[in-house]
Amino acid sequence: MARAEYFFTSESVSEGHPDKVCDRISDEIVDLVYKEAKKTGVDPWTVRVACETLATTNRVVIAGEVRIPETLMKKDKDGKSVINPSRFKSIARRAIRDIGYEQDGFHWKTAKIDVLLHSQSTDIAQGVDNASDSQGFEGAGDQGIMFGYACRETAELMPAPIYYSHKILEVLAAARKQGEGEVAGLGPDSKSQVTVRYVDGKPAEVTQIVLSTQHYDGAWDSKKVRSVVEPYIREALSDIQIADDCVWYINPTGKFVIGGPDGDTGLTGRKIIVDTYGGAAPHGGGAFSGKDTTKVDRSAAYAARYLAKNVVAAGLAERCSIQLAYAIGVAQPLSVYVDLYGTGTVSEEAIEAAVRSVMDLSPTGIRKHLDLNKPIYAKTSAYGHFGRKAGRDGSFSWEKTDLIKALKDAVKQAA
Repeated sequence: MARAEYFFTSESVSEGHPDKVCDRISDEIVDLVYKEAKKTGVDPWTVRVACETLATTNRVVIAGEVRIPETLMKKDKDGKSVINPSRFKSIARRAIRDIGYEQDGFHWKTAKIDVLLHSQSTDIAQGVDNASDSQGFEGAGDQGIMFGYACRETAELMPAPIYYSHKILEVLAAARKQGEGEVAGLGPDSKSQVTVRYVDGKPAEVTQIVLSTQHYDGAWDSKKVRSVVEPYIREALSDIQIADDCVWYINPTGKFVIGGPDGDTGLTGRKIIVDTYGGAAPHGGGAFSGKDTTKVDRSAAYAARYLAKNVVAAGLAERCSIQLAYAIGVAQPLSVYVDLYGTGTVSEEAIEAAVRSVMDLSPTGIRKHLDLNKPIYAKTSAYGHFGRKAGRDGSFSWEKTDLIKALKDAVKQAA
């Protein structure tokens, strides 16, 4: 039996958080490779990127395995093609500058950047390419399980705690970058956390708000920071009630001047719950950023969200979780599992059959259906991969609700 009342909390981190700086750089590199492929006439289906970034005090290290256009390569002294680091360094500096880092311990101009990318392993490549040769479809780039989730808690069909945690930081970042008033004194690094009280399974009010944000003036204390940020937090939470007795924790440790990679080392892929559903739904464990879409960690998670969102948007359930499981080199998912949490108007088995019938869930099928072979990934690196608006450039195509009729028809035919 569902609980009548409970509390649930999720957190988010800003684009200037050290781990998110690394996610951004890794995804900028994915975009760079797709852009260069299009520019030079290279088939985007052949692109392969698995890029990891580490950032610390005035230092960035970019490593990983790639298959990229020759224009991003150079000849070494023995005449062998190797990665040309210059373009990758430039893209990293531009990302750091856009985020806003110009401090002594981490500056887009002066940070030392090492590029340690190399060609993709032939053993990994054959799992994808050989499956394509034998089956007519790409095999999955790795084994793994991926989850998608949707619910009716917000207009974007996302859980309320993570949605509002993201929104607080997005509003603050936009205000900071406009550079007007005291909010311009905030730094890029920040974290938020929102606790929501649920009544009869629905979000009723926010009961606790946590925000820690970097600031440049060392004289600012928690009280001062709250006076600066509170109007923006209230703006971000305008769609949900803030409890009269809501507890606010704004910079609870006091001063937060040293921020970003100068204060804490960052790595790609360390904020996977922030990237998805804030812990309100299962997670397969694989990170998204820095990966091309043969990696089902990314593409299948997008497909699962797309399907779950369309199930809920179609009125087939109030909540929906979809699990997809893959094996390396095998095109079709090994299993499809649907959980409607007792809210479905039809059975889980009917939805499982319907989602397979309305979408090819091989990596090839997912990439075609969602049009993923594009430079659309840098903007996914902060404030979540889900619950965003589909863009004219093809970004966030997995947020569309264009499968509603197909799903309803498939369920009806199976009945």
